[in-house]
Amino acid sequence: MKSAAEPGEESRGAAEDAETGSASRLQAVVAERDLLAAEKAGLQDRILRLQAEFENFRRRVEREKGEILEFANAETVRALLPILDDFERALKTESVDKEYARGMELIYQRLFDAMKKLGLEPIASAGETFDPHIHHAVEMVESDEHEDHAILDEYQRGYNFRGKMLRPAMVKVAVRKS
Repeated sequence: MKSAAEPGEESRGAAEDAETGSASRLQAVVAERDLLAAEKAGLQDRILRLQAEFENFRRRVEREKGEILEFANAETVRALLPILDDFERALKTESVDKEYARGMELIYQRLFDAMKKLGLEPIASAGETFDPHIHHAVEMVESDEHEDHAILDEYQRGYNFRGKMLRPAMVKVAVRKS
């Protein structure tokens, strides 16, 4: 016959079963925690990457916006250059009415000053040596009186706009006789 289990043995078996169950539940909770921690780390990494990507996008848009504005300003100033040239030619001619001439001169000066504030910079040519990067030789004259490649006359003034070439100066250049 079966012998009845002693009361202490039964409780030991139940305690072992409880320990085994607790250990497996603990392992399951630890595994779930590790899984959630890895998921959290992945999400945090994704958030940081998206923030960096958005910041780069914002900077690129600001830079492009500035470039578009710069281009629009340059094109506006370029469109006004013929008017400035016309004023310069008009001021070189003699006028009978001195008040009219003075008024034209004031209008020219105001327009020129406004364009300078926008970033227009005239290129100095008279008396300089010819530089193909900033001058356009319209006429070349043989001369022994002047240095080789000296600029004798300026037909149309050249301009830079905020440090970049907007229009080269059209000049008359001296060359040595061969």
